[in-house]
Amino acid sequence: MREERTDRTGQRVPRSRSGAIGRRFPRTGTEPVTARSPLRLRLALAGIFLPLFVAGCALFAVWAANAGPGDSPGRGPLIFISAVCGFLALTAALDLAVVLRRLRRERDAGH
Repeated sequence: MREERTDRTGQRVPRSRSGAIGRRFPRTGTEPVTARSPLRLRLALAGIFLPLFVAGCALFAVWAANAGPGDSPGRGPLIFISAVCGFLALTAALDLAVVLRRLRRERDAGH
């Protein structure tokens, strides 16, 4: 059974404001009430792609550092690809942290 959410004064909080910060948009009534994100799938994807993007970032950075003036691809595109891989690695790491926090919160709520 789900517990009722209350604010600091003990007043019941409506479901539209039941999150940590609250929902950005009110429910339209068309989405399911119990809709959930596939956290295990997100955990697997972030766990797989985080090391791949980190490795790609390092590989392209080293390749760019060793690129000569006449090499193809040039140093600029390699630095750009390395930066994109770094950004994607950061995104995967943040998603991994969010998923782990949500899974921990679900596990603690089950007790």
